[in-house]
Amino acid sequence: MKYPVREGLAKARHSAVHLEMRDGYTPDDPEFARWRAGHRYENDPANLPDWWGTWADLVAETTGRGVVMRRARIVSEPVTDYIRYEHDLTFANVAAGELVRWLPRRRAADLSLPGTDLWLFDGSAVLFTYFSGVGEVVDREWRTDQATADRVATAFEAIWERATPHEEYKPA
Repeated sequence: MKYPVREGLAKARHSAVHLEMRDGYTPDDPEFARWRAGHRYENDPANLPDWWGTWADLVAETTGRGVVMRRARIVSEPVTDYIRYEHDLTFANVAAGELVRWLPRRRAADLSLPGTDLWLFDGSAVLFTYFSGVGEVVDREWRTDQATADRVATAFEAIWERATPHEEYKPA
């Protein structure tokens, strides 16, 4: 299972939701380093790194089949540099066909949340991603029991309902 998210998207028939809850990922990412050094993408997908085109193509193909892709990010405020970087790039997720919302962690305090980031495909298959303390992926786990999928779906919908659409969210 080299690319489990791609496998999940390839099989998805109607929905794919992605929940992100960390304030930083892959701290050694060269694109993040470029961004911290002042490089900006200027809301132009043509200025994005080469790897972005592969993701954009996958999203376009997936949404073109009628799969609704939603991404929710729970973030601490004030936000970290990494979250500012993600926010700066998110125009490209939206342009590719994803719906993206942001929820300040303070507004999520009374919600029951999964313990880690995840993808939920068609309300029935969950891909949990486990990270090291610094944000490197250490493992992934598929869960297909309906009880887990239902709990994840309920949590995601509660987050989605409270979250702010990307176009309206201004990082604090």
